[in-house]
Amino acid sequence: MKSTKDLNEAVKIFLTEFSGVDRASVNTLQAYKKDLNQFIEFCQDQKIDSITKITDKIIRRFVVSLNSSDLSKSSISRKLSALRKLFNFLVKNDILENNPMSNIPNPKIKRKLPDILSLDSFLEIYTLIDQEFKVPKAAQLKAIFELLYGCALRVSELCSLNISDLDINSKTLRITGKGSKMRIVPIGEKSIPVIKTYLQTNNTASKAAPLFVDSDGKRINRFYVYDIVKKFISRVSEIEKKSPHILRHSAATHMLDSGADLMAVKEFLGHENLTTTQIYTHVSIERLKQTYKKAHPKS
Repeated sequence: MKSTKDLNEAVKIFLTEFSGVDRASVNTLQAYKKDLNQFIEFCQDQKIDSITKITDKIIRRFVVSLNSSDLSKSSISRKLSALRKLFNFLVKNDILENNPMSNIPNPKIKRKLPDILSLDSFLEIYTLIDQEFKVPKAAQLKAIFELLYGCALRVSELCSLNISDLDINSKTLRITGKGSKMRIVPIGEKSIPVIKTYLQTNNTASKAAPLFVDSDGKRINRFYVYDIVKKFISRVSEIEKKSPHILRHSAATHMLDSGADLMAVKEFLGHENLTTTQIYTHVSIERLKQTYKKAHPKS
């Protein structure tokens, strides 16, 4: 591996490795590049161009500059995570001897519990779709909502689906998740009719073709999905966030509410760490508390 002390070059080497070996998604790669470029600009202002000149004091000055720009703690935490991954890489590959991030903590963040869409609200979306669109379009939109909620997909996972990823006979879906990791998830009995109806309107014979395409025949993108999800959630719910990820949050929470095993939910969602899945246990507990307060005589 090429070794360098130039900060710009070191970041380029890291991003190349992050993209190729770690198989980071396009969105993740763009976010890291943006955050690391901001750090490079800060170092340039400090007249620093070599990674050997970067100390924990420089990192702390960078954090102070971020705090003074009124960034949220979560944004600062994300930028520090990018730096931590960069310097871990440089030390691991003997490009840098000491890690200036070793004693730099992330800001403490009080994690906000995700918004949840009720099942009744979700089903109401289908009624609205049928009222507004004719069969081909309505069938596609309902299939999109069905997979986002029924299989708890990330929007990127939904958009990357091909017809060949769908196996109606075995009632399973093959998903390419973060880091190009594959997983197989079940498709529910109630989801099958919705998906079959959509497939009957899809005239594509090729199994390698995208499962969902737009009006121009091109694979749908996340902006397409965001627009339709926001439109219909806005009409059935007053929750603050109205993104496709809300349907994933809702699916996970509803599963845990119904007694699903946490490890099974972790595998279903494609989470790498159990701690990521555990946020939904907190949601379920909060929902239980709310129900208790409303219904229990002793509340």
